[in-house]
Amino acid sequence: MNAALVAVLLSLVSACAYAAAAVAQERLASRGVGAGALRLLASGAWWWSVALNASAALLHVVALRYGPLTVVQPLGALTLVAAVPLGARLAGRRVSAVEWRGTGLTLLGLGALLLTASGPAPDDSLSGSEALAVSGATAALIGVLAWPGARPGLRHATASGIASGVASALTQTVTVAVAERSDPLLSAQVIGVAVLVAGFAAGGLLLSQTAYRGGLGAPLAVVTLANPVAAAVIGLSLLGERLRGGPGGVLLALTGAALAAWGVVQLSRATPVQPDDAHAVPPAPAPEPDGLKTLVPRQPGPGHLTRL
Repeated sequence: MNAALVAVLLSLVSACAYAAAAVAQERLASRGVGAGALRLLASGAWWWSVALNASAALLHVVALRYGPLTVVQPLGALTLVAAVPLGARLAGRRVSAVEWRGTGLTLLGLGALLLTASGPAPDDSLSGSEALAVSGATAALIGVLAWPGARPGLRHATASGIASGVASALTQTVTVAVAERSDPLLSAQVIGVAVLVAGFAAGGLLLSQTAYRGGLGAPLAVVTLANPVAAAVIGLSLLGERLRGGPGGVLLALTGAALAAWGVVQLSRATPVQPDDAHAVPPAPAPEPDGLKTLVPRQPGPGHLTRL
């Protein structure tokens, strides 16, 4: 089977698992679970979301072995596409027209990106100094975004997406090194990069949990956009990955990215439609207590009062 096709299939399953984990995390956050690390550790439901995230991450690692970052990472946007109907079903509501429109735009944009990004299996990896430089710059940026201040949900979501994207780039370095070396598990570089991957993955998970306290749509949309952007910057600048088709391919990729971004924005702005909204009946006015008298002057003249 073609390596790129294997990467795409694995990425699709991984996105569905990530979507289920995101919905579980958001439901926990909406119930007040997740206000502190100790409460998270005591929650069985949170550990289920961790298991889902771990399974999705494992599939993602394998996908990165068969496909380049510029292919695998854009497919992560399908996490949002899968999370929308799943979250709606669990909430007992319909998916709105805006949500469906956002889903279509996202899929159309992803298709354009895949046409230009499809390439051979990765054969390059970050050097030790490059991995340290990327990790240091990422840690500093995450520290700035996680600093207390206004709109922490979107800032934490951005930090989570960046952490996950960088973890994916470092993961590809590990998988390529393991495949090409005779003693990969004993290599200090591989062990060091694997530790960095674990750190960024765990940080991204905790940051997303705090971001979902304000709801699922907007934070997950920001995570979905920040993740492939961070990975693509590393893949195109340090790993020698390229877009196909020359200037026309670049234009198509930019168009696809714009469509996907607009679709994600639509999904993040969508207002949930409750199942009975179309048949809702306004509540009846509360009856007046017995004996309540409202005195209103009659129009003909003063001195005449009526009791309603």
